[in-house]
Amino acid sequence: MNPPAWLKPLAWAALVWNLLGVIAFIMQLLITPEMINQLPEAQQAAYRDIPLWSTAAFAIAVFAASFASILLLVKKALARELFLISFIAVLVQQYYNFVVIDSLAMFGTSALAMPLCVIVIGLLLLFISHKGKQQNWLN
Repeated sequence: MNPPAWLKPLAWAALVWNLLGVIAFIMQLLITPEMINQLPEAQQAAYRDIPLWSTAAFAIAVFAASFASILLLVKKALARELFLISFIAVLVQQYYNFVVIDSLAMFGTSALAMPLCVIVIGLLLLFISHKGKQQNWLN
């Protein structure tokens, strides 16, 4: 079965979205102590004390999703498994943000917007890649 016409533009949008995630990850790695010192005290601790497992989850999430987006562009079924890995990593990262450091208390409800977008888009890409595999859009 031929994939729907919207699949390729969606895959390009997914790639751009996930590459923006890679840029955000790199920016987090490059944050300097001087930049951290400019933040309010509670936020300083959150940035200084990010555990390795949360950083690893962030890396896995953005790099797996970026590669999955490329696979979606070339219609490969492995995209589904990589989107699943990415989504699980997103949940691990959000556990750190919302449970471990309680970013809602730190930043208020504005801290919900981006994580909710990431979760919804991650679920959407997982669903589309799953449907693509079922419908034989992906091989």
